[in-house]
Amino acid sequence: MTGWVEPAARLPLRWGRYRDRVVAGLVLIIGGLVHLQSASTLVLLPLIVGTAAHSLGWLIMPATAWRRLVPLLPSGLVVWLLLTGPQSMWTLSICFVCWLIVRHRPWRSYLALGPVLLNGVLAAAVFREYDQMLVALGISMVVLVGSAWWAWALARPAPGIPHPAAPPSSPAAP
Repeated sequence: MTGWVEPAARLPLRWGRYRDRVVAGLVLIIGGLVHLQSASTLVLLPLIVGTAAHSLGWLIMPATAWRRLVPLLPSGLVVWLLLTGPQSMWTLSICFVCWLIVRHRPWRSYLALGPVLLNGVLAAAVFREYDQMLVALGISMVVLVGSAWWAWALARPAPGIPHPAAPPSSPAAP
């Protein structure tokens, strides 16, 4: 089990290093989402900058091309929908599904979607005003990070079950 390697880490990259692209992608995805939330009817520049940063973050994540393109529209719509306030926190579950797609997670990892949805429902019930958005986003970030780690743990093969990239074990000598 110690030989398990993240599926996206096994991909050949045309540029950059795996860890650098993951970190830069995450910073742009989250930073773009938060920056976009600072927009108002008088200050519209964060809409452009936040959307561009968020989209660029998805595009530089190490993944196959189609997995990087899939999140652009749904996740872009989510960050705009979050402008309506904490009642839209449940839409972060769409971003989480996009994360699972980009990270090449198996279907069993989608069990980690439960806490993200529950957080969205609770945030809509507890936080009613837009001025509480920063607190709601902070709590949601903790839930998203915890769920992402849980999805990672669910993606690891069970002990004794070889994973797709594992070399076949040699037969025992008679």
